[in-house]
Amino acid sequence: IQHKIMMKKKSISASKASLVLFLCQMISALDVPLDLSQPPTITQQSPKDYIVDPRENIVIQCEAKGKPPPSFSWTRNGTHFDIDKDAQVTMKPNSGTLVINIMNGGKAEAYEGVYQCTARNERGAAISNNIVIRPSRSPLWTKEKLEPNQVREGDSLVLHCRPPVGLPPPIIFWMDNAFQRLPQSERVSQGLNGDLYFSNVQPEDTREDYICYARFNHTQTIQQKQPISVKVFSMDSLNDTIAANLSDTDIYGAKPVTERQPILLTPTGSTSTKVELRGNVLLLECIAAGLPTPVIRWIKEGGELPVNRTFFENFKKTLKIIDVSEADSGNYKCIARNMLGSVHHVISVTVKAAPYWITAPRNLVLSPGEDGTLICRANGNPKPNISWFANGVPIAIAPEDPSRKVDGDTIIFSHVQERSSAVYQCNASNEYGYLLANAFVNVLVPSLHLFKGVKGSILRGNEYVFHDNGTLEIPVAQKDSTGAYTCVARNELGKVQNEVRLEVKDPTMIIKQPEYKVIQRYGQVSFECIIKHDSTLLPTVIWLKDNDELPDDERFLVGKDNLTIMNVTDKDDGTYTCIVNTTLDSVSASAVLTVVAAPPTPAIIYARPNPPFDLELTGQLERSVELSWIPGDENNSPIKNFVIEYEDGLHEPGVWHYQTEVPGTQTTVQLKLSPYVNYSFRVIAVNEIGRSQPSEPSEQYLTKSANPDENPSNVQGIGSEPDNLVITWESLKGFQSNGPGLQYKVSWRQKDVDDEWTSVIVANVSKYIVSGTPTFVPYEIKVQALNDLGYAPEPSEVIGHSGEDLPMVAPGNVQVHVINSTLAKVHWDPVPLKTVRGHLQGYKVYYWKVQSLSGRSRRHVEKKILTFRGNKTFGMLPGLEPYSSYKLNVRVVNGKGEGPASPDKVFKTPEGVPSSPSFLKITNPTLDSLTLEWGSPTHPNGVLTSYILKFQPINNTHELGPLVEIRIPANESSLILKNLNYSTRYKFYFNAQTSVGSGSQITEEAVTIMDEAGILRPAVGAGKGKEDWKKEIVNGSRSFFVLKGLTPGTAYKVRVGAEGLSGFRSSEDVFETGPAMASRQIDIATQGWFIGLMCAVALLILILLIVCFIRRNKGGKYPVKEKEDAHADPEIQPMKEDDGTFGEYSDAEDHKPLKKGSRTPSDRTVKKEDSDDSLVDYGEGVNGQFNEDGSFIGQYSGKKEKEPAEGNESSEAPSPVNAMNSFV
Repeated sequence: IQHKIMMKKKSISASKASLVLFLCQMISALDVPLDLSQPPTITQQSPKDYIVDPRENIVIQCEAKGKPPPSFSWTRNGTHFDIDKDAQVTMKPNSGTLVINIMNGGKAEAYEGVYQCTARNERGAAISNNIVIRPSRSPLWTKEKLEPNQVREGDSLVLHCRPPVGLPPPIIFWMDNAFQRLPQSERVSQGLNGDLYFSNVQPEDTREDYICYARFNHTQTIQQKQPISVKVFSMDSLNDTIAANLSDTDIYGAKPVTERQPILLTPTGSTSTKVELRGNVLLLECIAAGLPTPVIRWIKEGGELPVNRTFFENFKKTLKIIDVSEADSGNYKCIARNMLGSVHHVISVTVKAAPYWITAPRNLVLSPGEDGTLICRANGNPKPNISWFANGVPIAIAPEDPSRKVDGDTIIFSHVQERSSAVYQCNASNEYGYLLANAFVNVLVPSLHLFKGVKGSILRGNEYVFHDNGTLEIPVAQKDSTGAYTCVARNELGKVQNEVRLEVKDPTMIIKQPEYKVIQRYGQVSFECIIKHDSTLLPTVIWLKDNDELPDDERFLVGKDNLTIMNVTDKDDGTYTCIVNTTLDSVSASAVLTVVAAPPTPAIIYARPNPPFDLELTGQLERSVELSWIPGDENNSPIKNFVIEYEDGLHEPGVWHYQTEVPGTQTTVQLKLSPYVNYSFRVIAVNEIGRSQPSEPSEQYLTKSANPDENPSNVQGIGSEPDNLVITWESLKGFQSNGPGLQYKVSWRQKDVDDEWTSVIVANVSKYIVSGTPTFVPYEIKVQALNDLGYAPEPSEVIGHSGEDLPMVAPGNVQVHVINSTLAKVHWDPVPLKTVRGHLQGYKVYYWKVQSLSGRSRRHVEKKILTFRGNKTFGMLPGLEPYSSYKLNVRVVNGKGEGPASPDKVFKTPEGVPSSPSFLKITNPTLDSLTLEWGSPTHPNGVLTSYILKFQPINNTHELGPLVEIRIPANESSLILKNLNYSTRYKFYFNAQTSVGSGSQITEEAVTIMDEAGILRPAVGAGKGKEDWKKEIVNGSRSFFVLKGLTPGTAYKVRVGAEGLSGFRSSEDVFETGPAMASRQIDIATQGWFIGLMCAVALLILILLIVCFIRRNKGGKYPVKEKEDAHADPEIQPMKEDDGTFGEYSDAEDHKPLKKGSRTPSDRTVKKEDSDDSLVDYGEGVNGQFNEDGSFIGQYSGKKEKEPAEGNESSEAPSPVNAMNSFV
């Protein structure tokens, strides 16, 4: 046996993190060169369960290597398979791969079976797995008669698929006749078994082409089930059908669609079990029926669903956990819930495991006389049985080898000889599968040993890592790692060795870096670059300007540790970099040169200090170390202090933490350390200007592991369910663990009940759930940290509580004391604390109005809720409505929710003052009377006793006349006021009264008519005897008309007609005028001077109106508003223009009707909606609010929506538009 020995000297900087020495290229256990003898090794084989396409050739792979090349043989179903006797079977050359020719007449079914390949040479025999060959199958659906599914709307439905059994199992999906997938939702979904589930059916589910398809991937075929018909009967159609076919007693099925609480369609019952294999995907399913459609939620009892491995599918009806392990065993609960209730199912999951390797046997390459072991360690659930084979034969009947001893899962070899070479098979099997591994023992290779120094001992310890190929790795190189390392390989014929010399050098550092310079033109500047390096290394210093070579100029002088520039010019501006290279490392530093004009006087430059350098660790102890450093330049500002930071390269590499700080005069510090931390330190100098850049990190120092010093903080115990206790804590940080394998010991016991603690050790998590606890009882809890070296100090105990449940009883002795018409006080007795079953949060009072005592019952009951925190036993109920009947109940509240309600308590509120009347209308104006109509108050707040009407005239100067008050019985709704002055405006104030007092008032204004007719509309005809009828057109909103020019003592017939969509209708009456009388007015009217005066007045009025009309078109305004304000009721707010009342007349508002084409037509008719003179504009409107005592008050201001101007002022001074119409 020959070895290639390499002699090489290696050097490495001490700042490097790890070192790898290739001391010996040992012949690897798995990579023995094939020019040496080697037993066979299986390199490629077909899968254990091999499903083949029956239409294609079957290829069963078996490849192996070895020296000499192995020969191959096969067994089928445990007996030798002679391939020479079967013309359809061939073996590939130089290979064990079988090819079974199916495409030329062979049948795949004839070759079903269990195959095993053996590769053999003179040094042993390796065997493959048992390869089970099965052709895929895609059978047709069995024909069956499918009855139509007739189902009532809202009921659940399951459409069964029942696909044929194929190999492998088919993929199921549902489509229609058009090959379109059927839509699925929370209501309609496909189960894991392929059935289609309806939580509740709807009329749109009616169709005749529900088709289940099965796709067999191996054969690329799709099989189709016969279409399934579903007809959903709605309640109306079902009632008709049932009524026509069944008796009255049978019509129970015709009930309307009712909501139902959930029930589970699958799985059935309250519990079930599920077994899954380790590493597989766990699928759990819950599908529920109900209306509304239930929502599914999953929990794991006593724990949480695994993070990053849990997924929800099929609208959360399927819980999917990938890569399951034994830790995933437990009870999984699915909860289906809708607004009417919930149902749950517990699936007990057991994770079994086919055998899996803990330590698979590895090839052994030994020298004669050496010892070795083959270890075959596997785990599973149940625990697998281990059996050994030698060259494919059970070891019990294999040829004996005196160097071999079998001890359970281990074969021990002692003083092996060349004849001990063989291939051993380990078979680990249980009921869920098996593992088969080949490992050879090849007696060839000499033993290897590693030494440090000429007479050193064999290398051992955690500071070294030994690789299988002979490589030695030193993870953290230190100065004391320097030395000679020797690898010795020996066998019975002799030995050979290889030596490597390792030198660990000091890192190269720039201890005086070039500094930023500002120099005046034609001056001289120098940059320093002083370095510190290992004495055995030869550094080279290179200067660059702006990352390029220095200019070829004799003004640039490069010295040993500086760069000098003579006679500086503007083009010398830039960045100058000093680069120091050795054969091991390279460092650099830069500075900026700024060239300026010569200043009058040089200024002192203050800057941040330069970083400290040359950090050194001494006096290393388990919990402390001394750090020293050399300060950098302070740059004209004294250093005030140094800040020391550390990096934990083991737990948080790259993150620097504050350690301590010392005064600026101190350059050494004793640092306290924590166990199991790989420390690096750096120092920052601070002066008045600011902080320096951090220094270069110190060398690393790894402290030893120790027990944890502290326990987790913020330990709490709060239950999330009535039967559990959730214990939480804040985990320790990485460096607080003090060692590897951080875990927590969680302990608990029921306070004042249990003497013994129950404990469990959990991984590095921050929560543990205790299941099966009583509801809301106190527990003593403690959490203790531990690692691989031991426990932290005994932790302190905290008190927690298991989960809360809803309170059990309602408050008793509920009493109500009514304070006034809008306020009441409620009292109750507290519930016993034991029945609260949780933390008492307070009490809730639900109260609602049942009806008004005035006889108006509420159509919609709106419950109000008041919450009183803590253990209060009374509360105030504000905002009640007067003269009403109320109900209330009281409930206790804890952290889980509300308890049952107390019996409803009825109480009544006394009377209050009423709101304003709902409306006030003034109609039928005559010369001396007005008719008032009103509506009762919306909120009478009691029994009305009377109405109060006040009114007063308004003269032409807008002054208010004397106020008249009238009391009206409460049962009246109208009043005719007589003996009024004609053509006079009146203002009315109207309110209602109860026994408590008067309510808010509503105001209106109206005008009695003049003694002449105004605007004309419907036709009024008057005739005497057989004379022709005279006709006048009167405004449609008028209910009277004054006939003039009649003859005294004459009988007349009068007819009033109205024409509408239904035609012309009229009524007649006969009257007789009185005898002629001497009249002063008639005498005056017949005088010429009076007629002339009237004509002059009419002309002046015409001119005035024309001028006003022109001004209004220009946006002019008339100050009527100020005069109206002068006579407004002091108790009533003045009404505004947009309220539909009298304000300043504006062109923008008054001409809206004109813009809509409201000029008087040629037939002198005016439509009602276009009239400017109508009392409709003074309608009612209410703006209401609650006052402080809860009673309802309102302001009734005659407010209406803005509309085109409507005429209601025919008795007042006419508007310009009306005036124009009058003179047409």
